[in-house]
Amino acid sequence: MSQEIIGSLKALKLHGMAANYPEVAAQARHTDFSPEAFLSQLLRAEQAERSVRSMAYQMGAARFPAHRDLAGFEFSQASVDEALVRTLHGGAFIEAAHNVVLIGGPGTGKTHLATAIGIEAIQRHGKRVRFFSTVELVNALELEKSQGKAGQLAHRLVYMDLGGAKRRSASTSRCKRRRAACPARWPRPCCCCCSPAWCSAPRAPA
Repeated sequence: MSQEIIGSLKALKLHGMAANYPEVAAQARHTDFSPEAFLSQLLRAEQAERSVRSMAYQMGAARFPAHRDLAGFEFSQASVDEALVRTLHGGAFIEAAHNVVLIGGPGTGKTHLATAIGIEAIQRHGKRVRFFSTVELVNALELEKSQGKAGQLAHRLVYMDLGGAKRRSASTSRCKRRRAACPARWPRPCCCCCSPAWCSAPRAPA
């Protein structure tokens, strides 16, 4: 009977319930479990399972270049406002629909901080995030334009809570065509890493 129940739960895509059913059922046999308590525990297991799977999916969909967090950032070695960074890390700017532009030379920690902010947005606040390199972003825009599908990327970004972009090479800072892809014009809050030369496009109003 237990295997039939587990099979039915899996068929209904209630994988959290299916995985935890044997343990919960064993507890119910040795304790005074009411039907409501039994079902409640299975529902909590399902919710936890879905939360874990959703977070894993969002982390993969974000396409971060590497896992980074604030614990691994050496504030003592960087010329940044730690209090401001920690405030941004809290994610309030996303709810306020504000953009963040991290400006500095190579190796100053811009990508590390942007990634840490994005990961925190997913893990702590359940946000949907997408990280791009500038080359990837521009190539995607040019491809959809050549295919007569301009605007599709912007439409997909509407469903993101936060977008991030990284300028990779000095050559892109002098390419006006790439400035057209400046995340300051994105339809959702953005955390952008760039040099002073590249980020000269006007910011979108908050």
